[in-house]
Amino acid sequence: MLRTALRNVFAHKARLLMTMLAVLLGVAFVSGTLVFTSTISDAFQKSSEKGYANVDVSIRQDKSDSPEGRGTVSPLSQRTLDRAGKLPGAKSATGVVSGFAALSDKNGKLVGDGFSTEGANYYAGRDGKSSDPRYPMKDGAAPRAPGQIALDAKTAERTGYKVGDTVRMSVNGPVRNEKVTGIYTTDDGNVAAGGSLVLFDNATAQKLFAKPGEYTDIQLKAEPGVSQTALKQRAEKILPSDAEAVTGKKLADDESKQIENGMSGMKTSLLAFAGISLFVGIFIIANTFTMLVAQRTKELALLRAVGASRRQVTRSVLIEALAVGVVAGLTGMAAGVGIAVGLRSLVGSMGTMPDGPLVIEPNTVVISLFVGVVITVLAAWLPARRAAKIPPVAAMGSVHAPATTRSLIVRNIIGALLSAAGAVLVLMATKMEDGGKAPMGAGAGLLLIGVFVLTPLLSRPLIAAAAPVLRLFNVSGKLARQNAVRNPRRTAATASALMVGLTLITGLTVIASGVQQAIEKMASDSLKADYTISMANFTPLSPTVEKKLARSDEVAATSPLRNTWADIDGEPEYLTGVNGSTIAQLTSLDFTKGGWSGIAGGKQVVVDTNTAKQQGWKPGSRFEVTYRDGKKGRLSVAGVYKGNELIKGILVDNKAVTPHMAKVADMQVLAKTKDGATAEVKKSLEKQLGDNPAVKVEDKKDISEGIAQMINIMLNMLYGLLAMAVIVAVLGVINTLAMSVFERGQEIGMLRAIGLDRRGVKRMVRLESLVISLFGGVLGIGLGVFFGWAAGELIASSLGTYSLVLPWGRMGIFLGLAALVGVLAALWPARRAARLNMLAAIKTE
Repeated sequence: MLRTALRNVFAHKARLLMTMLAVLLGVAFVSGTLVFTSTISDAFQKSSEKGYANVDVSIRQDKSDSPEGRGTVSPLSQRTLDRAGKLPGAKSATGVVSGFAALSDKNGKLVGDGFSTEGANYYAGRDGKSSDPRYPMKDGAAPRAPGQIALDAKTAERTGYKVGDTVRMSVNGPVRNEKVTGIYTTDDGNVAAGGSLVLFDNATAQKLFAKPGEYTDIQLKAEPGVSQTALKQRAEKILPSDAEAVTGKKLADDESKQIENGMSGMKTSLLAFAGISLFVGIFIIANTFTMLVAQRTKELALLRAVGASRRQVTRSVLIEALAVGVVAGLTGMAAGVGIAVGLRSLVGSMGTMPDGPLVIEPNTVVISLFVGVVITVLAAWLPARRAAKIPPVAAMGSVHAPATTRSLIVRNIIGALLSAAGAVLVLMATKMEDGGKAPMGAGAGLLLIGVFVLTPLLSRPLIAAAAPVLRLFNVSGKLARQNAVRNPRRTAATASALMVGLTLITGLTVIASGVQQAIEKMASDSLKADYTISMANFTPLSPTVEKKLARSDEVAATSPLRNTWADIDGEPEYLTGVNGSTIAQLTSLDFTKGGWSGIAGGKQVVVDTNTAKQQGWKPGSRFEVTYRDGKKGRLSVAGVYKGNELIKGILVDNKAVTPHMAKVADMQVLAKTKDGATAEVKKSLEKQLGDNPAVKVEDKKDISEGIAQMINIMLNMLYGLLAMAVIVAVLGVINTLAMSVFERGQEIGMLRAIGLDRRGVKRMVRLESLVISLFGGVLGIGLGVFFGWAAGELIASSLGTYSLVLPWGRMGIFLGLAALVGVLAALWPARRAARLNMLAAIKTE
């Protein structure tokens, strides 16, 4: 039986090729994902270890007892640094201060994306004359005075800056013109990953990122023979309050863990799409083996007649699947390594990944082979069982029925129950708000499986709906329709492969369209301001920006938005400071009770409905607040409004919050101009702010387009990933048609003999493929719209302006894509059918 199974594999090489390709693509996606994420994770971890090579102990802020997001405690002083340098076993002590620093390239554009552009101090010792071992100079000299900076070598190479050049940059808003005095090399992980690091002299960095004489971190280097643990214990004796000592090993381990956690999200997402491809591949494998078994019915019956048992027949089919799975797994593994190499080169060329070797872990090889073999064998198990159950005499007499009416009825009942259960779960989940994600996911899975089970039943009426169009093609059209519904199970499996991919693509597009419209509506409904001004990476903005705008002749009203934490009834809450006298001119909030009246005095607040409900507040309610500096005050509620993602929480006049802020900074500035939002006004405001690349001046249209751009980038990435499932589905259609042509060889020969020409045969096969593909496309788009609507109901609970948007244009493209799949998939099978020798085909048994 083993020899028989292997001979069958070699005898049906062409038929099994498409199946092998489907498995190969899925396995390649899995192995490529595992190799790429392991490679990039290893590169970042090694870069992180290099970055902490000169750090044995770090003294830093203790965040363990601070509520998340409540800001930083007082930085470390020069006195603590001096004491740390005198610790027994400490070879050196370095003060560190760092923060955001936006660098402009020679074209005036922001270097990087703003989130990885940092600034830090060059620590030249207490005397200011020593060298900083962290940043060895490659060219020029270290910064020693205000107006001087040093750039990392990678940023200098990327921007073309050299020693002696003057660069434009910003730290918190105002433009700074700095002279490049040196180019240095570094193992900093941020730089290795494509970021930039600008160095200032120690005093300037402290002024920009902390306070004079203070640091955010103190790094200790141990003497030879002194362990990190021993030095840490000694450092703990000099710690100020709210500070902690951490070993360099723990810092590296923590960063490695963060990197691993960051990679796990990407790995999970990529593997999910690989899983979708493999899920689609299951339909192809099951279809292929079902048709192979049907074509070899007499052969299998003969084996049973000469003594082979049911178990042996089943085993022979599974051995064929095992052979296909092993070959597909091995080739898929190799292809996956190639994909990983390509991705690494692509990411490396973008400068966003440190250098490192390709990492192929043993578990990657095992998982890839396991996936290829298990998926193939499981998909072939049902056809194998079906083959073994055929009675030998009936099979040899060709009187067996591949699918009884009873079996289809049972299938339809099971499909209806699964579909109903899934639909009910999805509908119930739409009313659950926060807790509805898990039930909706389960319901969507059940409904998708249920529809798949029901596709043989659905195929007849849906394909019959295409009859009027098919009649236009005369005999070829009529035969194509009959062939498409002749074997509903086969048609269902072929169409379902395409249905899965289009369901996901359509659902994501519907959700994205609704979110984009919701953001646009939110911006237009809640903002009267013509412009919002913020930093490129949403870090705090200098108050001088708002003051400069307020003095402009083109600006009618401004309001800075200042965020700070405070304790209300012992619980931390965000307070957002606004200009109470102008905020009503800049916003258009929907108040349910009360309004802005009285807020300008700094004694009253307005709150969103959710906060009011949680606190039990209404207009007139009074409460005590403890600010970050420990001082207390009493505030009262002036109004309650409907919050959204742009404006929500507790809004109070800046007079109440500014005196209690350690460092006054704005998160955003709202501005209304006399002439409204025009391109000329925007350009003028940008010029007044120094054409600063770190500062964004955006109108409502810019906000909407920015969000739309992010959504489109995300969708394009998802489309690219889901394209794998569509490619696998195309292979399935080709495979099914090719084997169907082989199975119907005698019939096609007879049609040719009675007058159907080659062009008519080609048209028949193409139309059959087109009908099956459009059937899968209609089901996929329909399910995608339903799932998009259901997910939108959950989103609407937190995004009040969300509403269902049907992107008819894109859905039309998706349906056209399904039709294109049908046309392309039929090219080879149609050509093969037309080339059949009619006499040879007629006499074939």
